[in-house]
Amino acid sequence: MEERDFFDERPEQRTHVMTCPHCGQQDEYQLSWLVRRKKPQLPRGADDRDRARFAKAQSYMVRRDDMVGCKNVRCRKRFDVAGIQSVAFI
Repeated sequence: MEERDFFDERPEQRTHVMTCPHCGQQDEYQLSWLVRRKKPQLPRGADDRDRARFAKAQSYMVRRDDMVGCKNVRCRKRFDVAGIQSVAFI
């Protein structure tokens, strides 16, 4: 059984405050996340090894955006999303 069978996946948008390294302007940016929530029950057809993996599984989020564009009209440069984890447990 694969890890995806243990989770329900859903995309989400969350806002984060970031500062552009080029112009220094701070603003709120929408980042897309893939949220994987643990299912309430183990799927059918699982063996003992799958039960052990399911017991250890936790809900988590994976960041999908690596770069964002500056909202300052004079700058508009793209920069890396730094300071925000790429994987976060819920």
